[in-house]
Amino acid sequence: MQKLTSSIYTFEKLIENNFLYVDKTEYIWRLIDSAPAMYFMSRPRRFGKSLTVSTLEAVFSGKKELFKGLAIYNKSYDWKKYPVIHLDMGNCDATTPETLRKFITRLLQDKAEEYQVSIQIQNDELASSFGALISAVSKDAPVVILVDEYDKPILNNIGNPELKEMLFVLKGFYSTIKTCEQQEHFVFVTGVSKFCHVSLFSDLNNLTDITMNADYATMLGYTQREFETNFAEWISAAESRQQLPHEAYLREIKNWYNGYRFHAQKETVYNPVSLASFFTDNGEFKNYWFSTGTPSFLLELIKKKNFDFEDALTRPVSGIAFAAYEVDRIEPLALLLQTGYLTIKSSFVDFGATFYHLDFPNFEVRSAFDTYLLNAYTSITKDELEGIAVGLARHVRSGNTEGIMKDFKIFLAAIPYDIQLSNEKYYQTIFFLLFLMLGVYIEAESRTNDGRIDAVAMCGEWIYLFEFKINRNAECALDQIKEKEYFRKYQHSGKRIILIGANLNMETRQLDDWKQEEVCL
Repeated sequence: MQKLTSSIYTFEKLIENNFLYVDKTEYIWRLIDSAPAMYFMSRPRRFGKSLTVSTLEAVFSGKKELFKGLAIYNKSYDWKKYPVIHLDMGNCDATTPETLRKFITRLLQDKAEEYQVSIQIQNDELASSFGALISAVSKDAPVVILVDEYDKPILNNIGNPELKEMLFVLKGFYSTIKTCEQQEHFVFVTGVSKFCHVSLFSDLNNLTDITMNADYATMLGYTQREFETNFAEWISAAESRQQLPHEAYLREIKNWYNGYRFHAQKETVYNPVSLASFFTDNGEFKNYWFSTGTPSFLLELIKKKNFDFEDALTRPVSGIAFAAYEVDRIEPLALLLQTGYLTIKSSFVDFGATFYHLDFPNFEVRSAFDTYLLNAYTSITKDELEGIAVGLARHVRSGNTEGIMKDFKIFLAAIPYDIQLSNEKYYQTIFFLLFLMLGVYIEAESRTNDGRIDAVAMCGEWIYLFEFKINRNAECALDQIKEKEYFRKYQHSGKRIILIGANLNMETRQLDDWKQEEVCL
């Protein structure tokens, strides 16, 4: 059984130390067979981008022996050695234009030393210094340029007042790749976000963007077939410890770690880091990918923009949601898609345009992201949230309406007073997120401005219809559900329907009254 790792991203190290490598070199071949060429691809963090860059570096360094037994080994390729400038921005911790210039200067100096070329690297002339490096190392053969995590300095500084100046530094530096095109054999730029052709890469508009290209949709991450074939021994060992039937175990793993889709018509893939961590942790189902980095900037952006999660998860969106964006006008939906917190679930064509239904890729992402987001909205600790969720889930599954409302009251009471808002949208959002955290289908039914927060939640044999009033009473809330007959659309569902009317007192910021009634159809 080959060893697994979730911490080594160097192709050469993986192969030489007999770690499992899922063969993706057919895709690598497609890329290099078209050279000279220049590509851009964005993927979520910890999804195999660095390993892909390292694999390309090994190919262009002529290290054919490393690829024995892999798809590319017997291709009609001359394995010619090219000079490779590999720029890894992943370790950049710069927070000012000055420190960013220093970081890039060190990168260029290291490459100049590696190729033993005598050039002057000027801190205030990064573009010309980069150009000089390219010219110096391409004397005998055109150069290969590989840029990993190109956007790390940006994502680390969302909200930083000096971000625009840092963008100016990066824009000038990256523009060198286009100006030196005649001296380049192959270029591959990768990162999490997609600023290509917009503010950052406006001077580098000759990159071919393969982020949503169907031919490369499963280049990173593992398909179901790749997973079952390459991890067969690990699956067998883990399921024997868990004492679960084979098919049931595979379904559970898929539910937790599969679900990422990078083209509407292509199959979903597993997160490679989650899978490796899962098996090396004795096959325990828990959060691995999300715990590797909390997206605090994304959570703050969602709050600041008052992002409507219910809308994003229930209404189809057009292809513009996947487009590149200006750094100073980031929309939460685009960032959620590009960072992997939302993905394509299905698509349809209407009036000649393609529309997409979005959702969380899997249980790992949904449960963890929802917990972090609720924490950001309420300041209730993650442990407290999980405790409340356990009790609430028990009541929801058993039809215990009184228990549901008491737990929701406890939840509201735990929110610090200075966090709570006298705004029904705030309470609608946290109510939606709380039920989403349980894995319960919930749909907000009303977005009017008359103080209502209506919702439908479904779980097991139960359907709950909620009507919230602000500064009124539970009786009128319940009467409204009955008068408008919200329950009619669910009367043939075969489920038991519970109507719940509640009142939210804005002075005390609490639920002070609720009434329930089961519909008899």
